[in-house]
Amino acid sequence: MSNFGGISVIFDLDGTLVDSEPNYYEASRQILAEHGVLDFTWAQHERYVGISTLETTVHLKELYGLRPSVDELLADTNRRYLELARASTPAYPEMRKFVELLAAEGVPMAVASGSSPEAIDAILTGTGLGTYLRTLVSADEVPRGKPAPDVFLEAARQLGADPADCVVLEDAAPGAAAAHAAGMRCIAIPYIAAQADAPEFATAGLLLRRGQEEFTARTAYDWIRAEPRAKASAPAGCSG
Repeated sequence: MSNFGGISVIFDLDGTLVDSEPNYYEASRQILAEHGVLDFTWAQHERYVGISTLETTVHLKELYGLRPSVDELLADTNRRYLELARASTPAYPEMRKFVELLAAEGVPMAVASGSSPEAIDAILTGTGLGTYLRTLVSADEVPRGKPAPDVFLEAARQLGADPADCVVLEDAAPGAAAAHAAGMRCIAIPYIAAQADAPEFATAGLLLRRGQEEFTARTAYDWIRAEPRAKASAPAGCSG
């Protein structure tokens, strides 16, 4: 048995393992511009960080009165995003180290993401992380996206793990809420540092307020090894 004693680790993808949010912003910006919305800003995009592509598409269609169907807009978004993702989606170096550390220990791992299955596969293949991360769950495959716990619970089911034995790594408030709802511990690495005080992050066992700037593979490794197993309803407190 590994030093982690039966723990499984579930990763969010976008903004946690890889810096893909700029690609999502650009895909949305291009589509909106084609429909006459020329002032969609990064600040406006920030509200969709951590939300599934489908839910983002539904909201943008309603907000801007876009004429194509949700299915058409979603297909266009995913196509554009995949083009951008295949061209450039960097993995965070410390996250890569952390995945490699866990793999060396034989720790079961999964990815649970709001992205499409095609996007998840393309990014993990392109970054090489797919060598280590083979259990993949998309919000497209479950009834509800984050902040509902469905993607994390499905990942635990596929790993054969009790939710109480799972640790989630998340960069967004909806994901932290989903981990809490799933009864899992959470290491929160806010993609948007200004959102670190969001109440959803207060449920995390470890909160790294400065996000990826503060995250190290060793910090996460040592915290998981040291933390007693606990339900997310009784978090260990925050750090940062």
